[in-house]
Amino acid sequence: MTELLTIAGKPVLRFERRLAHRPEKVWQAVTDPAELAHWFPARVETEARVGAPMRFVFPDAAPVDDGGSGEVLEFDPPKVFAFRWNLDVLRFELVPDGDGCLLVFTQTIGGGDVGRLSGGRNAIGWDFCLDGLTARLDGAGAPPEPDWLHGMERYIEEFGLGDGTVHETAHGYELRFARDLVWQPAPEVWRLLTEEATVQPGDPAPLRATNGYVPAGRVLVASAPNVLEYEWLHDGSPAGRVRWETVADRELGTRIELTQTVPFALAHLRAEALAAWHTQLELFFAATFGEIRCPWPEERTAELTRRYAQRLTG
Repeated sequence: MTELLTIAGKPVLRFERRLAHRPEKVWQAVTDPAELAHWFPARVETEARVGAPMRFVFPDAAPVDDGGSGEVLEFDPPKVFAFRWNLDVLRFELVPDGDGCLLVFTQTIGGGDVGRLSGGRNAIGWDFCLDGLTARLDGAGAPPEPDWLHGMERYIEEFGLGDGTVHETAHGYELRFARDLVWQPAPEVWRLLTEEATVQPGDPAPLRATNGYVPAGRVLVASAPNVLEYEWLHDGSPAGRVRWETVADRELGTRIELTQTVPFALAHLRAEALAAWHTQLELFFAATFGEIRCPWPEERTAELTRRYAQRLTG
């Protein structure tokens, strides 16, 4: 079982795994750095005591160079092991269960609402790691690499991490989306968004930054590799703005933030616009993993339009 919860105002991923091994054996696998090396995503350097400093070292192929640091927060053999890893807190709890035990693993994700966006990639990543732990305990071979893209998409949908929100302003509404792009470099995101074209104010908006549901006008801001903003049209006249902004955070990863302003008079267009951007960000996310999906999934947009319309009227 995997859940994304909110506890004390913080996002928490919670996993349960029933293991066919006694707590004492599992304890060694989750606390001994030599054992962690077989399934944990980074090499761990630490000591077996509360307050001990920790250092994490990623393999050379990792998307970030420095695994960072932390400290041991709980160490109660063979029951609870918890530690801080950069902004996050990881906690392993072992509960005897017949001839085996129940592992309850949680990741309290740092970074608040921005950190929460990483729930999809963290969930599929820990699934893979916990599969590796189970295989190590069972004496089996390492599990195969998961389908990262589709695994993340499944969790993003399940956790509602792709959903847009509506905020009333002095002049109407602002539709907002924020989507985790893992550790994609901002220049690469810009290249995908503009399809490698040179974009300047006054130009038509790049095709990949637009869709057929929100007619696009001229570019207003083009600040590579972070900000692209253009006007959108209603009945041929400017009605508001669409803004794509890429934010690369050293601790939290890369995200895309998309907003559209909508005047009060066009409030009836909000549900369809939300659905269109939701669909487009799903397509864009897949493109960052090299998967270009055509044609536009109209049924998906129709389904999302119904969902957003219910929320707006509910």
